Amino acid sequence: MTGKLTIQLLLLLFAFSLFGCGQSSQPTQQSSAKKLIVIITPPHDNPFFKAEAEAAEAKAKELGYETLSLTHGGDANRQDQLIETAIAQKAAAIILDNAGADASIAAVQKARQAGIPSFLIDREINATGIAVAQIVSNNYQGAALGAQQFVDLLGEKGNYVELVGKESDTNAAIRSRGYHDVIDKYPGLKMVAQQSANWSQTEAFAKMETILQGQADIKGVISGNDTMALGAAAALKAAGRKGVVVVGFDGSPDVISAIKAGEINATVLQRAALISRMAVEQADQYIKTGASNRPEKQAIDCELITKENAGQFGLFGRK
Repeated sequence: MTGKLTIQLLLLLFAFSLFGCGQSSQPTQQSSAKKLIVIITPPHDNPFFKAEAEAAEAKAKELGYETLSLTHGGDANRQDQLIETAIAQKAAAIILDNAGADASIAAVQKARQAGIPSFLIDREINATGIAVAQIVSNNYQGAALGAQQFVDLLGEKGNYVELVGKESDTNAAIRSRGYHDVIDKYPGLKMVAQQSANWSQTEAFAKMETILQGQADIKGVISGNDTMALGAAAALKAAGRKGVVVVGFDGSPDVISAIKAGEINATVLQRAALISRMAVEQADQYIKTGASNRPEKQAIDCELITKENAGQFGLFGRK
């Protein structure tokens, strides 16, 4: 009996040791798996959005994360679906350039309730305490820079046109306010048309073409972004209007080339790549510590690009 009991005890101990090894192997496999960062932006046919997505992806991979880069196409409903995808994929964090200041609040809240922190880039939402961070260009400061350059180039007088971005985008309103807080101080400057071209080069061309048919004397065009500035410049060229001052906002490579060629006069650089890298670095810290050491709202100053300094700038940043 004693021998049988000893054998049974040995068999039980052996089985227990196997069970214990099996249990300990599971956490090891989980801890070695890379965590996922989901990056959601507007369409990449706009070089600004492509640059911010690529910068975020590169920084996330450098820090050891898997990435999933998606685009909502400016559609809040599509954005909702992509947030659901991030939740289903159990993402560790979301980097988001959102599809609307009001329309995006519920989506960011849903991610938060699912335990996924969001780090907003480029555009804010009209709510605080939902995203961990909202890192954007200092649009007002940048607009004031661009507007003062516009005023100086026009010699403080003349008729001008303003092309405004998408009305649902807070950046459009902030930039327009920054422009007017400077330009409206000069009584010799008169705005003869103000149109929204929804950030689109094609739409800006069409709107500018129509404006030119009714306005014979236009000295300048100030635009809410670079793609609209390119559309305006193309319309002016097609109409044979020379010497019209055009100022944009973004610092895109295409507009920098146009500035060097004398087709556009100036733009305001947003440091898209820097902002994206900052968002990923802050997400990394939050994932690792469960806390952020930065304020939610963070504004990054812009820089003015003119023909004199255009050679110093590359892909949404200094070379």
